[in-house]
Amino acid sequence: MNGNILLVILIVIGLIGRSPIITTASCMLLAMKLVGLVRFFPAMERRGLELGLLFLTIGVLVPFASERISMKDIISVFTTWPGIIALLGGAIATYMNGKGLELLKIDPQLIVGLVIGSIFGIIFMRGIPVGPLMAAGITAFLLKLAYFIADKFS
Repeated sequence: MNGNILLVILIVIGLIGRSPIITTASCMLLAMKLVGLVRFFPAMERRGLELGLLFLTIGVLVPFASERISMKDIISVFTTWPGIIALLGGAIATYMNGKGLELLKIDPQLIVGLVIGSIFGIIFMRGIPVGPLMAAGITAFLLKLAYFIADKFS
């Protein structure tokens, strides 16, 4: 019953924090538990991240498929400072996401801190949750920085 209470708490926090993704995900998991579909949890845990990334990537690529992005737009990415900086930002972000995924595989209980931190960011900083990977990537970077500083002082 502890998991049910935690999911209800996450639903309430998601509603308070105006995070429909956390609210919906928590509601779906609670409904699956109450209906007895718990046997699908391991598959969802194993493949859910991949499916989420697939749909996120599809959403990002739709402007290409719908031809809203022209060849001029693509060329400007390589020939203007904002475009070059966007390339660099995208490369750094995906690198950090990869490090975040590695961290979550090594230390999966950190997801609790990432979710609570995301909720605080939504409520108190008016942030927008884009997913646990970037949060985990930033966490991985901050952990390396903390270990580096701790090594210097010990």
